[in-house]
Amino acid sequence: MEFKDHVCELLNTIDVCQVFFDITVNFDLTKNYLDLIITYTTLMILLSRIEERKAIIGLYNYAHEMTHGASDREYPRLGQMIVDYENPLKKMMEEFVPHSKALSDALISLQMVYPRRNLSADQWRNAQLLSLISAPSTMLNPAQSDTMPCEYLSLDTMEKWIIFGFILCHGVLNSDATALTLWKLALQSSSCLALFRDEVFHIHKAAEDLFVNIRGYNKRINDIRECKEAAVSHAGSMHRERRKFLRSALKELATVLSDQPGLLGPKALFVFMALSFARDEIIWLLRHADNMPKKSADDFIDKHIAELIFYMEELRAHVRKYGPVMQRYYVQYLSGFDAVVLNELVQNLSVCPEDESIIMSSFVNTMTSLSVKQVEDGEVFDFRGMRLDWFRLQAYTSVSKASLGLADHRELGKMMNTIIFHTKMVDSLVEMLVETSDLSIFCFYSRAFEKMFQQCLELPSQSRYSIAFPLLCTHFMSCTHELCPEERHHIGDRSLSLCNMFLDEMAKQARNLITDICTEQCTLSDQLLPKHCAKTISQAVNKKSKKQTGKKGEPEREKPGVESMRKNRLVVTNLDKLHTALSELCFSINYVPNMIVWEHTFTPREYLTSHLEIRFTKSIVGMTMYNQATQEIAKPSELLTSVRAYMTVLQSIENYVQIDITRVFNNVLLQQTQHLDSHGEPTITSLYTNWYLETLLRQVSNGHIAYFPAMKAFVNLPTENELTFNAEEYSDISEMRALSELLGPYGMKFLSESLMWHISSQVAELKKLVVENVEVLTQMRTSFDKPDQMAALFKRLSSVDSVLKRMTIIGVILSFRSLAQEALRDVLSYHIPFLVSSIEDFKDHIPRETDMKVAMNVYELSSAAGLPCEIDPALVVALSSQKSENISPEEEYKIACLLMVFVAVSLPTLASNVMSQYSPAIEGHCNNIHCLAKAINQIAAALFTIHKGSIEDRLKEFLALASSSLLKIGQETDKTTTRNRESVYLLLDMIVQESPFLTMDLLESCFPYVLLRNAYHAVYKQSVTSSA
Repeated sequence: MEFKDHVCELLNTIDVCQVFFDITVNFDLTKNYLDLIITYTTLMILLSRIEERKAIIGLYNYAHEMTHGASDREYPRLGQMIVDYENPLKKMMEEFVPHSKALSDALISLQMVYPRRNLSADQWRNAQLLSLISAPSTMLNPAQSDTMPCEYLSLDTMEKWIIFGFILCHGVLNSDATALTLWKLALQSSSCLALFRDEVFHIHKAAEDLFVNIRGYNKRINDIRECKEAAVSHAGSMHRERRKFLRSALKELATVLSDQPGLLGPKALFVFMALSFARDEIIWLLRHADNMPKKSADDFIDKHIAELIFYMEELRAHVRKYGPVMQRYYVQYLSGFDAVVLNELVQNLSVCPEDESIIMSSFVNTMTSLSVKQVEDGEVFDFRGMRLDWFRLQAYTSVSKASLGLADHRELGKMMNTIIFHTKMVDSLVEMLVETSDLSIFCFYSRAFEKMFQQCLELPSQSRYSIAFPLLCTHFMSCTHELCPEERHHIGDRSLSLCNMFLDEMAKQARNLITDICTEQCTLSDQLLPKHCAKTISQAVNKKSKKQTGKKGEPEREKPGVESMRKNRLVVTNLDKLHTALSELCFSINYVPNMIVWEHTFTPREYLTSHLEIRFTKSIVGMTMYNQATQEIAKPSELLTSVRAYMTVLQSIENYVQIDITRVFNNVLLQQTQHLDSHGEPTITSLYTNWYLETLLRQVSNGHIAYFPAMKAFVNLPTENELTFNAEEYSDISEMRALSELLGPYGMKFLSESLMWHISSQVAELKKLVVENVEVLTQMRTSFDKPDQMAALFKRLSSVDSVLKRMTIIGVILSFRSLAQEALRDVLSYHIPFLVSSIEDFKDHIPRETDMKVAMNVYELSSAAGLPCEIDPALVVALSSQKSENISPEEEYKIACLLMVFVAVSLPTLASNVMSQYSPAIEGHCNNIHCLAKAINQIAAALFTIHKGSIEDRLKEFLALASSSLLKIGQETDKTTTRNRESVYLLLDMIVQESPFLTMDLLESCFPYVLLRNAYHAVYKQSVTSSA
């Protein structure tokens, strides 16, 4: 109500003073006068659109009455206003009759500005508008105009002035041909105008409804209908062509200015014109896309809008970056040219009152005092006072009785308008950018905004401009107002969520393209795997032997690498398309290092990095192809090939985007060496550990697989039920090295710990068996030189086979671990040879008298590097955790000693087993009893380290017991009991060879070497006979 009263009072004062309005002369006064009228009109229209307005003011009055004890004294007037302005424009047409003269004069002054701005794209093209290179000779000349501020005045604003202005003073349309021309031109350009944000006003229908009740306005109504038809038919295509022209014009402008930023000085006007033109076209499209009665929908769907926004952002970035360049130029311009010209104009004035003279002199003095040094020193300029003085001067000199009339001194007005533009180039560049290129309106068209973004990503040629959408989110806060602070949070949150969503979608799109490229590259690298060369080799062999194999006409298999042989450069492969699309999108992601949206900093590259980490993690685990149901898994070597192909593609991303891909590798691959990743998901370490333990080693225990020392691999044995996998393909040297590469020292340590856990559970069971037979074993321990007594005691032993089986399982697990450790050592020796050799040297030179705790620390370091140790630290740790609280250390030590006795006296029973035959070809036994050598040595070393006993003494005792037991079967006559006697004899030799604590001399004292030599001779002879 107060606002309405103030507006009416001001308009009446303006009419009384007979103020002169001309947008080309007193620009600020005319612009603010027209803005005031449009704001007033818009406010009244918006008020009439509030459905519950009567209820709201009623509630307000009731609340006022409750609070103050009386109703608001302005309430009756407010209520009357609500009733009067039910049809706001009709009421305002009556209200504005006395203001018609001033308003029509202000509007008609647009005749030189609006038609010049509202041209077709062809006319712009012919005039080579915004082109810096069309006339190279004038490139350095400053861009000048008599109407500087009008050049970048919003077309949207002018159309509002014309449409609403001529509705309010409609009488002038019948009397002035210029007014009618402007009116028609505006009606043909648009179908609707923005009232406030996304609230629109349909101009043709509203104007027709208002004029239909006025007598003699049939001609005006026909004009409106014709213009409406023209707007529906042609406006869409006209604006589409304008956008098309502006895309190329802004691209040229941005390219030239990025190469020669010094041109921003003389050509600043072109930059702000370009921004203003582009902004107007984008806002027009946004407004009309939802509100236009569409005849041609294509005119309102612009898939290239991102390109136009991108070039706007590029120009804005140039202005912000090279602001000091522009300041230097215009500081010199103001002091060296503008001050001189203005001084001359003031001197030549015939009449110049004292007040006006003082203001003009202050203008000249202010400009003369400027120097480049102020720019270099980083001084903050502020010309707001000068601009406000010029605004006051316009008001003084535009009234009818002014001594110095601006209407008679147009040159002064035009010169001052130019000077005001130049001052803005020094102190108000940011405000100028907001004035000419603010696109915060997108905040209120979220659905259209998101749709444009999706269209941009879908079109490969446009994806390079997709960064424009997150950058637009930085504009949103400029649509907030200090009078409505509560919406700052709402708009800020919307800008953050949209920016986050856009950057996330861009990163996802890039990630998907990278994944597709990786898949293609993995397929190509898969073709180079050794398994695929078998067919080629067989074809070559068949060719030599001239055998005709296969059907005639069978197509020859393409060799790997054939895809790189290009016969025609026009043929585009899928990989080419993916790389092109990726390079376009990565340009966008790499365009800005970061952007600030509502005091939050967004880094586009980090979005890509995080998405690549997640996808790389999933891909590595996916490439293992682990199937829990069938227990199938990829060979480590094949997985390593795929991972390397994947990493090669990811490394190439650094050519497109400035990201640290090594960080991605470190984060992902280090997580894969742990049991679970950071999201709690299983890793390749846990998958392979489970598979080797639960599938491969379980089948070894079941007798389907044997460890072949000669091949250093586990090999399938011929059985009735064939296994689904070939053990050799997962456990030979190359596969174990590949596994070490993938899992790294951390992963291999986890594998070792898992193996040791299984061993410790077997040892726990063995101890239970020892406890069951403790009395018998105690007697046997002291009676090994009494054969008859030993035979009697042996018959009283229970679970002999179980002890040997469990010890064999431990031996198998330790053999697998030694393969893994050897592979790890090979891999580390290749990657970090100096460090490994230092660790090896450290281990080899531990003094014998060193404290065991210190020695164990060295062994732990050595074990982590894959080096074999006399005492296995992992086994010691696993078995240490078994100590039971109920049994004293002495008892534990006794059980450990008796366990070795139990194993020693049980060895002869192996001779009766058919599978115990030694095979020279594999350097072992088919039932894996050769693994007992490793088990006995490692278990003894670990147990007697824990119990602080002498490992050497206990192994000597074991050797004495074992040799006497085995010598006894030499005297047996039963062929069944002694069928593989010689093969079992060899175990003693293996135990000594494996042990760092026993020597052949010691064995010779217990067991004649001649027996060993004869045993080797017998088994080799037997193998030759059986193979023959």
